[in-house]
Amino acid sequence: MPEITQWKSDIASRHKDVVSIIKYGKTYENRTIDLLKIGFPGINKTIIWMDCGIHAREWISPAFCQYFIKTILESYKTDPRMELLMKNMDFYVTPVLNVDGYMFTWINQTTRLWRKNRTPGPCGCTGTDLNRNFYSNWGTVGVSFDCCSLTYPGRAPVSEPEARALTQFVETISDRVLAFLTIHSYGQLLLIPYGHPEVIAPNQDELMEVGVAAAEAMEKVHGMKYKAGTSPTILYEFSGSSRDWARLQGVPYCFTFELRDDGTHGFELPQEQIRPACEEAYSGAMHIINHAHDKVFNNKAPAATGALWGTLLVAMVTKWLL
Repeated sequence: MPEITQWKSDIASRHKDVVSIIKYGKTYENRTIDLLKIGFPGINKTIIWMDCGIHAREWISPAFCQYFIKTILESYKTDPRMELLMKNMDFYVTPVLNVDGYMFTWINQTTRLWRKNRTPGPCGCTGTDLNRNFYSNWGTVGVSFDCCSLTYPGRAPVSEPEARALTQFVETISDRVLAFLTIHSYGQLLLIPYGHPEVIAPNQDELMEVGVAAAEAMEKVHGMKYKAGTSPTILYEFSGSSRDWARLQGVPYCFTFELRDDGTHGFELPQEQIRPACEEAYSGAMHIINHAHDKVFNNKAPAATGALWGTLLVAMVTKWLL
């Protein structure tokens, strides 16, 4: 983590014209949560959100966020398409959201597979699964209220400082967020909302179409197959994810990336697979980003429609939960 922190500072210093660091919260252990804002100067620009490292042991995730940042900054001066994207939109990229948990995984081999944050639980165990802690059908499916469980969702929705930081910050910009990409491993999947089997995204058909095309783009890079779908369909049902929460805020394009591999190495991906995993994930992410950009900047209506559907769905889900 100290290396990543220094790297972020170096990136912001070297690219002052297009990069700034935004601090937007603190972890349980009082470490700073921040992001790199990347784009040409502008007022109230459309935003692409990306976060990595919400689950501590998924080391390929922070590596991808760094790769993504490095790649777009190396290409925008020579690639007219990337230049256009950075003129029209800002990229908000959080390389490590669960800073405490991530640092804990680096202590030694016995802590390497730690998943949760580091908040003390009510039963004597430590940690909450941050991707079960968001206010999106919280605590209804795919969780355990045993605080020693890997899927413990916390004492209440958004009880954790990391989830609260993201929620409070994104709420202030949600009307401008076009896509919300949250990066995980493993399984080689592209997951669309929702994790609850009884809730369907109003634009599910489009999300599936975009997800399938992104998976195909990823396969073309190194031949690795990825599958797109809702969590209950291709993985398992669960509630309280950041992706689902973002969709409920009206963000039209919300995806969870589950990067390499298929379980052969799991969370301990070999070093030689880091770069190819990042290269294929970049291709998939850029397919989604380009689709979202062209849909909105060729026709402003879809963004407004997405926000309206999100508002209506919040009302429907709230009524259903009550």
